[in-house]
Amino acid sequence: MSKKKKALNRLHITQTEELKILRRIVDITCSDIALESVLKEVVEIVNEISQADSIFIYLFDEKKKNLTLMASKTPHKKELGNIVLKAGEGITGWVAKENKPVVIKKNAYEDSRFRGFDVLPEDRYEAFLSVPIIYKGKAIGVVNVQHKQPHEYTSSFATFIKTVAKQVGGVIEHALLFEEIKKKAVQFDSLVKVSQSITSQDYLDEILNLIVVVTAKMLDSKICSIMLLDQQKKDELVITATQSLSESYKKKPNVKVKASILGKVVRFRKPIVVEDVRNEQDYFYRDLAVQEGLASMVAVPMMVKNQVIGVINVYTQEPYDFSDEEINVLQMVANQAAIAVENTHLVEEALKSKEALETRKLVERAKGILMQMNNLSEQAAYRMIHKKSMDACKPMKVIAESIILMEEFRS
Repeated sequence: MSKKKKALNRLHITQTEELKILRRIVDITCSDIALESVLKEVVEIVNEISQADSIFIYLFDEKKKNLTLMASKTPHKKELGNIVLKAGEGITGWVAKENKPVVIKKNAYEDSRFRGFDVLPEDRYEAFLSVPIIYKGKAIGVVNVQHKQPHEYTSSFATFIKTVAKQVGGVIEHALLFEEIKKKAVQFDSLVKVSQSITSQDYLDEILNLIVVVTAKMLDSKICSIMLLDQQKKDELVITATQSLSESYKKKPNVKVKASILGKVVRFRKPIVVEDVRNEQDYFYRDLAVQEGLASMVAVPMMVKNQVIGVINVYTQEPYDFSDEEINVLQMVANQAAIAVENTHLVEEALKSKEALETRKLVERAKGILMQMNNLSEQAAYRMIHKKSMDACKPMKVIAESIILMEEFRS
């Protein structure tokens, strides 16, 4: 039997085969709900029915209003998760938007709705069957079946593929929900770790380094860094912590607040998202971004008592559309990191105040000793302690302690 005849025979699905396929779908529902496993199983089912040369599954993001390639029959490791179509774009986008199938038996690439990708050789295939994946009456994705040569898709075959797509709709939706729950669990766990770090007794450097590591993992980012305003002029942002291993990035010059994208985050106290820093004219370090393989960036202000003390910025390797939820989570992390910095500064100020008070008490006591020993005025005794401090290049506290110790030995 020729390959062509065999393929045509596969377009006529028997009732026994239909029941077998539907039972497999039920089995998926009752077993693994991991999205990757579910999509892989759906590809295998569609392939078994169609013996197609190519099978793609795109999923629709309701918030972003776009479709992303999430599964394929042929290997596309780099392309999965990165090929994106806007709603209504291409045949696939049209199918999702109109919630209707498209059947093209040859020259699919000549269709006026067609949108091709150079990285997908399958886009030059002749025959194309595109069916919406339905859940509760809405298209949550699209499954595409393609053949290299012209191919006749019978109405009964197209209807059965549509039935399969509708049946797996609920399975895929539940898998998406499960992925979202896992993502939120990771975010919650990360926020807990950040909160715990703030109340710990670790040094500030250790706390901030933990925060950037946790944040990078939570948002799956290439580089995450914390940049704080310099303590004196407050006109520059200085890298204080980063999980990046790149010495070039760690040694990146300070960023001027008045003339930079990150400076706008400080000045306007609002998050800023850059789709691709490599193409952004206002981004000063485009060459470094190319060298480090950085693409999209989101930066949020670190706020304490309505004041900005720094910025947390996150970079991705590929252009990425940060969701409002991701930005909000990053803002929560930034504010908690700001509290850690503020708490440390408060402790430092408290220690300085305590040190100043102790020094004052010691100097007063030493003055009294000198006044009594040498019949000096209070002002003259203070000048003597101060001169000795300057001549010996030692703090007045040390000089005062020496005078007190000598008096104790005399007595």
